[in-house]
Amino acid sequence: MIPADFSHLLEEPNFGVLGTVRPDNTVQVNPMWFEFDGASLRFTHTTQRAKFRNLRHNPSMSLVVFDPEAPHRYIELRGRLTEAIADPTGAFYVRLGKRYGNAGQQAPADSDVRVILVMNIDKVITH
Repeated sequence: MIPADFSHLLEEPNFGVLGTVRPDNTVQVNPMWFEFDGASLRFTHTTQRAKFRNLRHNPSMSLVVFDPEAPHRYIELRGRLTEAIADPTGAFYVRLGKRYGNAGQQAPADSDVRVILVMNIDKVITH
């Protein structure tokens, strides 16, 4: 599903821009850490923020990752939230922090409300 010449954008620790749909049908976008397991995307988040409420209302989501070497080149992954897995120790947050270069990453203060958002990919667009 992911073209070979774009897979490095998901494998390397590049920031993605995640879009979700607010209850008023406007779009919210935010930079995000993520992990790609070959089939789905995973993000760390809390149950207390707007993005989580957006996804509960409408599970549609889209992630864009730009090529840092050629910003006009990008991959867009469209899909939906399929699962929100409790992460009360913040272990996934720590794993992502280390992936993104912080070797000493500690669990955040809001670990008790942390979840792992799992995005199923329905469509891939490259440019």
